[in-house]
Amino acid sequence: MKRVLSLLIILGLVSILTACNNNNDASGSDGKDSDGTVTLNFWTFGATGYDELLKEYEKENPNVKIKFKTSENADHHDALFTAISAGTGAPDIAMVEVDQLDRFKQAQDRFVNLFDQGAEEVKDQYQDWSWNTGQNVDGDFMFGLPTDIGPKALYYRTDVFEEAGLPTDPEEVANLINSPEALKDAAIQVKEETDKPFLDSMEMAYRAYLDAAPETHLNPEGELIVNQEGSPVKQAYDYAVELNEAGLVGNFEMWTPEWANAVNNGDFAAELGPGWLKGWMEGNAPDASGLFRVATLPTEFSANWGGSFLTIPAETEHAEEAYDFIEWLTSPENQLESFKSHGLFPSAPAVYEMDDFKTNEDEFFGGQVTSVVFGEAANDITDAVYKGEKYVSVNNEILTALTNVQEGADPEEEWDAAVKRAEDLVSR
Repeated sequence: MKRVLSLLIILGLVSILTACNNNNDASGSDGKDSDGTVTLNFWTFGATGYDELLKEYEKENPNVKIKFKTSENADHHDALFTAISAGTGAPDIAMVEVDQLDRFKQAQDRFVNLFDQGAEEVKDQYQDWSWNTGQNVDGDFMFGLPTDIGPKALYYRTDVFEEAGLPTDPEEVANLINSPEALKDAAIQVKEETDKPFLDSMEMAYRAYLDAAPETHLNPEGELIVNQEGSPVKQAYDYAVELNEAGLVGNFEMWTPEWANAVNNGDFAAELGPGWLKGWMEGNAPDASGLFRVATLPTEFSANWGGSFLTIPAETEHAEEAYDFIEWLTSPENQLESFKSHGLFPSAPAVYEMDDFKTNEDEFFGGQVTSVVFGEAANDITDAVYKGEKYVSVNNEILTALTNVQEGADPEEEWDAAVKRAEDLVSR
């Protein structure tokens, strides 16, 4: 009886091991299915439309299947950071937002160097500054191919401008508001004639200079530089304080219901916003349809706000297939499709010359072809911006200071307190 029981136990273990081996063989020890199909896990955030485009890729490449997952921005990046830190659970392809990119650059060994996959061959497809942002400081490691970007322009309400006695034609507006000082002058005129603020918030005024600075809060050595003489962050902070003290900015925090209502109702005159903002406005401010236009910003404010990169975590067993897919997805032709379907502004300048791009009239913007304006804005940007691993955390301390200033706190005391908090953050 003992021998029979022992034999049964052994047979049971053999069955379990065989089943496990068969399951492994179904996807293959190299991650391939039994029919030779490669499955790629693709993590993104936000509304990209990539889930539709990848179906086309699968048709063209029947040996590749792509599992698509999208999450909220913060959840996505936290999950990705946890996975690459643990060395397990990372996808084959991961989208990384530009403000988060330097955080992941600290874990360079956890990513595939796209130069090893031939990325240098497509370098000329993208804006130079966007391409450079995707590299490490030494320029010998490529983390990700640029997808969308966020060139900034002046969104303005024609009805408010008209009431204030300002021009409403985009070219005339660009010629009039051609410097930081001219923007302030126009803002004063709006305030005097309409009693409305020019910009929605101090944050928007702060970002005017901030987004255009090549270095902001930290240098490549990880040192805090906001407290150094000539700091562009301090310049940006002071400009926001200046406009606030003149009564030229509102107190509408972005993405809140109050802000959405203000956009819809014309409670302020203008935004210094990125190209992707127009998609939000079209979907969330229906009463403002036809009342907004877009003009280029002063050179001092030419900047990028937002955008993403497609990276390949080193854990993948299919770096070649993953790279082939992201190169296809970020090609000019597919960037045009992403722009038309979801408003992702292309990082590939060749798209700006395509007929569908140059004739893409926006009903919300009174029939203006806003894409051309944002294309000009993208071409005006010259520098990649270094943000640093703790950019988001440090910047939040400055934003807290601005919030306190708008509520009546002393600007210099708030600045000093924000710098002290930032120093504590960086020293951890």
